[in-house]
Amino acid sequence: MNIPLLDLKRQYQTIRDEVMKVTEEVYESQVFILGKKVSDFEDNFARYCQTRHAVGVSSGTDALLEALMVAGVGHGDEVIVPAYSFFATAGVVARLGAVPVFVDIDRDSFNIDPSLIEERITSATKVIMPVHLYGQVAEMGAISRIASKHGLEIIEDAAQAVGAELDGKRAGSFSRYGCFSFFPSKNLGGFGDGGAITTSDAATYEKLIDFRVHGMRPKYYHHSVGGNFRIDALQAAILDVKLAKLDAWTEARQKNAAMYDDRFAEAANDGRIVLPKVIGNRRHVYNQYVVMFPGGETVRERVRQTLLSSGIGCEIYYPLTLPQQECFADLDHSRRSFPVSEAAAKSSLALPIFSELEASEIDRVAEVVLKSEG
Repeated sequence: MNIPLLDLKRQYQTIRDEVMKVTEEVYESQVFILGKKVSDFEDNFARYCQTRHAVGVSSGTDALLEALMVAGVGHGDEVIVPAYSFFATAGVVARLGAVPVFVDIDRDSFNIDPSLIEERITSATKVIMPVHLYGQVAEMGAISRIASKHGLEIIEDAAQAVGAELDGKRAGSFSRYGCFSFFPSKNLGGFGDGGAITTSDAATYEKLIDFRVHGMRPKYYHHSVGGNFRIDALQAAILDVKLAKLDAWTEARQKNAAMYDDRFAEAANDGRIVLPKVIGNRRHVYNQYVVMFPGGETVRERVRQTLLSSGIGCEIYYPLTLPQQECFADLDHSRRSFPVSEAAAKSSLALPIFSELEASEIDRVAEVVLKSEG
């Protein structure tokens, strides 16, 4: 039985007719950049995220980059980021000549540890960028209090957390900027690259609109240096179709996660495996289902190889912490340790969790994991 980490073909078969219809509408209109398909999706996405506005952009990375630009981050500024995340979280900071300042993560949630943030704040700090990793919202109450105390901006990296909630409030609505990715593997994925920035601040929205098109308004009059961050109309049309299905897909992921939890319960009680934890009053959307093996890299690698040789997809998110990346070797963290992030990098493994996964496939994945980890 071959079980992929993600099977987008299964999902596509359930929406094919709707996708082909809106695709044809875009072709017939010959409006490929911005336009009504984009504005309709933006309205629907903002409503879904519980914000007043959404601005469709070219990718999740560009969402972060544009948000930083609009927030005025530049050369020499510092941006606090978790030490464990996808590279773009820190990469966009460095691209602007700013400095990513790393903070270790919380052991249970994989998100930035708020108790460690204040010691990293300096006079050069401008932004805190929490990441809602794997589909669970970071501790935004504590982070917001710290930001307010020190007069800092917050930019949420919600690339993996569309629809995730804390106390009924959705990812991307806790701050002035919420940044999302529509990379095809995301819970809400396009047929190519795409992203969005959410905001409830009218002035910020206007700036985001301008920066998306080279800081231009009206046409050919540039008051700022923005970028080409526009989303394609075709992507917006397809995403709008998928947005209507997202909650049902999320519920299926949650059901799959619960089945995994049940299958691994004994191993978790014995301390052989650490399961994902839903922290506090949160809606976890399981962009990934990530387990950890206390035995470390040796055990993780044995399980990974056994899964792959059995035809079962899995992935390491992520094999290095951000401070360990070669391109950041010259930053001022060489004498610092990030023990929780480093442990996660050595022991974590993502298992298939997509919404169309069948119970028999979950049983098979669990069976192979349990046989190989002992």
